[in-house]
Amino acid sequence: MNAAADSAVQDGSRPAAQGSSPERVSGYGTPGGHAGNNAVVALPGAATYQVTQPVLFKRQSTLAALTLSLRAAAAPAICSLTLYGLTRTFATESGESLNGPIVLVTVLAIVLLQPVRNATAELLTPRSRVVTSLMSRWVVLLALLLAIGYATNYVPPYPWHVIAGWALGTPLLLILATLGLDEIARRVVCQPRNFRSVVFVGCNDTSQYLAERFSRHAELCMAVKGFFDDRSPERLERLPGGSDHRLLGGLSDLPAFVKRHSIDVIFISLPLRHIRRVHDLLDALGDTTASLYYLPDVFVLDLIQARTGEILGVPVIAMRETPFHGFRGMAKRLMDLVIATAVLLVMAPALMAIAIAIKATSRGPVLFRQRRYGLDGREITIYKFRTMKVTEDGDWFAQASRNDARVTRLGRFLRRWSLDEFPQLVNVLQGRMSLVGPRPHAVAHNEAYRRLIKDYMVRHKVPPGITGLAQVKGYRGETPRLVDMQARVSFDLEYVRNWSLMLDLKILFMTVPKLFHSGKAY
Repeated sequence: MNAAADSAVQDGSRPAAQGSSPERVSGYGTPGGHAGNNAVVALPGAATYQVTQPVLFKRQSTLAALTLSLRAAAAPAICSLTLYGLTRTFATESGESLNGPIVLVTVLAIVLLQPVRNATAELLTPRSRVVTSLMSRWVVLLALLLAIGYATNYVPPYPWHVIAGWALGTPLLLILATLGLDEIARRVVCQPRNFRSVVFVGCNDTSQYLAERFSRHAELCMAVKGFFDDRSPERLERLPGGSDHRLLGGLSDLPAFVKRHSIDVIFISLPLRHIRRVHDLLDALGDTTASLYYLPDVFVLDLIQARTGEILGVPVIAMRETPFHGFRGMAKRLMDLVIATAVLLVMAPALMAIAIAIKATSRGPVLFRQRRYGLDGREITIYKFRTMKVTEDGDWFAQASRNDARVTRLGRFLRRWSLDEFPQLVNVLQGRMSLVGPRPHAVAHNEAYRRLIKDYMVRHKVPPGITGLAQVKGYRGETPRLVDMQARVSFDLEYVRNWSLMLDLKILFMTVPKLFHSGKAY
């Protein structure tokens, strides 16, 4: 170990200054012990602003814990206290108890207005996104109150302008309180005594990526000291805009350095082919109290919904999985059922008129049934209004093209405005499709393209949709060139990788104007 390594600890890179604006942080980790040799897996490249465990401060701060607890309790308290104050001030002399509405609001606020992430992840999230999330959950709370009031025939015993004032004024107080408490929490959490000293074993893309994030975000309370690698500095590649932390020495220098400088956390980022060296490091570090993390080099892989977990005590890393697990799948299914049912009820007269017009203007069935691939590549049958003189569903057929002679006059109109797709709402109710997802291709097309496009079948990790990210990005209709289908599949995989309910709603809203400005529907 040379003197430069020791001096680097004294002037090593520090986390960003307090109040620095949070930026995108991608990270995934499983909890590990604060002391002792607890080796766990940390997986980069997962959800935005997500930190799957609370940061362990070097010294547990009672003040920090109280601040974060106050933040969690603020929203329900503000909602109930503002309503209580208004009702006591403006209530009529009806003699009706006001406790019921206040209790209901408090319960809904506790359920809906709690932070959706853990405290550390919330502090990393940009203020604009915090405000947007809070406002959307407030709208849901108001909608539930209206629905409950309508279902129970409840009429509040105070003027409607009081209700409107509460509905409009309370979110402003919530925003001010949340942002204010977040700023206080940052200042409390980001005290130097809370920082944990960190070194990395192995200088590669993964370790530099994480080190750069640590240096940028003081909320993570990680002070990076440098890297250990047996290669010379000249052989190490630096990421563009990446970390500039110094090389502190070789792997053999690590144990002595950790003891001498009381290093708190060690991130081991060696390739799996060097697993023997990882074992040797674990043995050598057995005489320290440093926490150990292993960083698998996953940046070389194309991960889909990556996450970590365990099965009966065996740790696993999901490298390719559906995003619709647990509550997330239930939420998407509920949204599909509600919106599909509402649209079918509203559009029923128009759909009947279209069916009659198809029957009257051309020979053949009203509905065109075609085999497609659905969730997990299982074959399904989808419905569309028939727009062609033929009903092809064989080993191969040509996609519809401009001035296609197979398309009927009425069919051209239906396809131009995507009215032929409405029967697929029945497929949504059946569970074969979703409102949003990768568009299902004909079986014949699937079998051809799965041999030509890498990861083509991964798009079937989610249910097919009536509209999708690729469609709103301009890849709708005919794909005459392979590069067009590759671009469509790329957007489909991006959707699978980054799915959220908000993304689904955004795509639905973006689909509406596309119906009026698309030149590819023919």
